[in-house]
Amino acid sequence: MTKTIAILGAGAWGTTLANLARANDHQVRLWSRQGDLSLEDVVKNAEIVLSAISMKGVQDVALSVKSCQVSPQTIFVTATKGLDAKTTRTPSQIWQTEFPDHSVVVLSGPNLSEEISQGLPAATVVASKNTAAAQVVQQVFSSGRFRVYTNSDPVGVELGGTLKNVMAIASGVCDGLHLGTNAKAALVTRGLTEIIRIGKVLGAKTETFYGLSGLGDLLATCNSPLSRNYQVGYQLASGKTLTEILASLPGTAEGVNTCQVLMQISQEQNITMPITEQVYRLLETQVTPKQALDELMLRDTKPEYHQ
Repeated sequence: MTKTIAILGAGAWGTTLANLARANDHQVRLWSRQGDLSLEDVVKNAEIVLSAISMKGVQDVALSVKSCQVSPQTIFVTATKGLDAKTTRTPSQIWQTEFPDHSVVVLSGPNLSEEISQGLPAATVVASKNTAAAQVVQQVFSSGRFRVYTNSDPVGVELGGTLKNVMAIASGVCDGLHLGTNAKAALVTRGLTEIIRIGKVLGAKTETFYGLSGLGDLLATCNSPLSRNYQVGYQLASGKTLTEILASLPGTAEGVNTCQVLMQISQEQNITMPITEQVYRLLETQVTPKQALDELMLRDTKPEYHQ
């Protein structure tokens, strides 16, 4: 059945998702701050409201939508990957707080928007505590070129897409320093271990991180120059400053903000995050890329897994 869908955020990802839904004959209204349509007109009578805005705008936009006329049956979908700097909350937690009686679905996966917009095959995950809501969103976006899976662990799916951005910065540094395939494989593998460690403390299921929204997204983002977070790391290793990199970067590298929030969580929850810590120190110009590498390589020896 044809759905009326409001997509908030007309950047690369929001536009790509809008085109996927339109290709399935759904009615799509696309909103941006610079657009001609008002937020109220876009969300009015929408059966699905999908947020693809940058993390820093989620709270304000959620509050603005709250003041609009929204149907009690409206499903909210969040496709933002990040953590709120003030509250450390995820995007879905923000939307659920403002709309406690609505279903909230998380959409995340190895989804480089440029490839999807070219019609290249990809897969993603939609996760919600409400299985029926996730299945509705699955049907809206599924196609022969875009395979959509459902999942019942929205926290894990969301954290997988968020935490891998920090690892992508580290991966970009690894490639920028030409450290080789062995180093890259070790970094990504230990990065996944770190993501799982953080995720478990924050309430996610371990198995989720071995799926598309965890390992899948990690592999895509850590290996593609199309990733903005990867580009941050690669260009840092090439000698550019963070200010220079962010000024020339199209869109937002959410990993920069996420890294800062994770360090706050690390201190509050006493979680060991060696890779995240070195990325943070690098972003804060406390160490050079080479010094960050040395810190990781010279850590105390230990078992790979705690039994």
